[in-house]
Amino acid sequence: MISILAERAKSDPEAIVLIGSDEIFTAKRLYTDVLTCADQLCTAGVNALALQADNSPAWIIIDLACQHANIRLVPLPVFFSENQLQHALDSSGVDALISLHPLQTGSDTLTISSLKVAGLTCQRRIPLNIALPKGTDKITFTSGSTGEPKGVCLTNQQQLAVAKGIVERLQLSNVCHLCLLPLSTLLENIAGVYAPLLAHGCVIAPSLDDLGMNGNSGINITKLITRIAGYQANSVILVPELLLALVQACQNGWQVPSSLSFIAVGGGKVSPALIRVAREYGLPVYEGYGLSECSSVVCLNAPGQDRMGSVGKPLPSFTVDIEDDEIHTSGNAFLGYVNDPSSWGQKTVATGDLGTIDDDGFVFVEGRQGNRLISSFGRNISPEWIESELLAGPLLAQAVVFGDAKPYCSAFVYPRKPETNRDEIEQWINTVNQQLPDYARIKRWHRLDQALTSDRQLLTANGRPRRQAIQQQLADEISSLYQENEEVHC
Repeated sequence: MISILAERAKSDPEAIVLIGSDEIFTAKRLYTDVLTCADQLCTAGVNALALQADNSPAWIIIDLACQHANIRLVPLPVFFSENQLQHALDSSGVDALISLHPLQTGSDTLTISSLKVAGLTCQRRIPLNIALPKGTDKITFTSGSTGEPKGVCLTNQQQLAVAKGIVERLQLSNVCHLCLLPLSTLLENIAGVYAPLLAHGCVIAPSLDDLGMNGNSGINITKLITRIAGYQANSVILVPELLLALVQACQNGWQVPSSLSFIAVGGGKVSPALIRVAREYGLPVYEGYGLSECSSVVCLNAPGQDRMGSVGKPLPSFTVDIEDDEIHTSGNAFLGYVNDPSSWGQKTVATGDLGTIDDDGFVFVEGRQGNRLISSFGRNISPEWIESELLAGPLLAQAVVFGDAKPYCSAFVYPRKPETNRDEIEQWINTVNQQLPDYARIKRWHRLDQALTSDRQLLTANGRPRRQAIQQQLADEISSLYQENEEVHC
């Protein structure tokens, strides 16, 4: 990437390439700031850097500086719980942390000029010994399907290959992209920053608060659509929940800006009916598919190469096959997981997704193996993880969590004692929620009238919930937990 910046700084130094909430960067300034940041990190002796921060030009400068200085970067989501954050820091072997709120007292603070405007600090850490596959340039952590998310090891070349594939698929040139997802999300990092810069475009990276994004479960839609229109961006990337919000805004009279020519949606299951309605309102939505183990985007629909219900054709760097109904990808596989040598050097990634490929090469994702949920905000969630927390106390005898393709998690609960009242259950769920990251918290719940039993085919012989049977037999109860959020008429 640094060679692209250098070329642009030389050929068109005054071109606007990066915009923040309060700053504008020309090609020359961005290139200079990246070199300065890289030099300061090297002078400070940083070898592996963790970055936990809101979206800003500083985030992008740090990312590019680490590439130039061969410093291993570990982007950390702002939505991680304290335990998840500590696990990520310990397991990635970082010797410095850039964040808004220092996690340790008494540690050395390093002076990095790029951090001043963003209000960030760089704090030295004592790295732990870890096992990494050779060539690791970036460790991206999954969004936490369990309490201990996995660290996915990638090279800069692997990420760049995906960015180039996106540019080629979309035939990008001078695109102006507005970042709506956290930059710690690999999808936004690669498709929202690297791809536009490769295409000699401009990246708009205001703070998420400036866009009306108040955490994973809160959207100020009025503020969001005002910013989208005001920035006059050509492209954005959405998770399904954001697409739903924009469709609802259209239903309430919002006019889609004429500048907006491409909207990518991914990170979770998307109803073809929702995409159809979005397009009817003038939202140029195209579905894609990917995973961290493949440097994010694997397949992508595009104007002229689009099939409703599919996630598009594979990008040039990937081959997709179906083995035993499961999607397997090869061609740009990750190096492996942190501290897991058995995962290193794999040429093929078994995705855990069920799917098919039609005669024209379009890939269709039909569901997920196992029980893992993907919320409409794109967060991977293991229901067993949350259920185990709910059942850790003496109050509840049974708990079953739902939330696949939904904006929040809900649960069926059954107390151990019939005299347990609603306030006691509510208080316990609130207590458990405080130990969970925002995206995994139970927002609504339903008290079962009777216990789930194997006699009703709702439990296995060893007492585990039969999720599909529960969803079929108690479909109305599940639907009632989400009725307020099903406002789009498809």
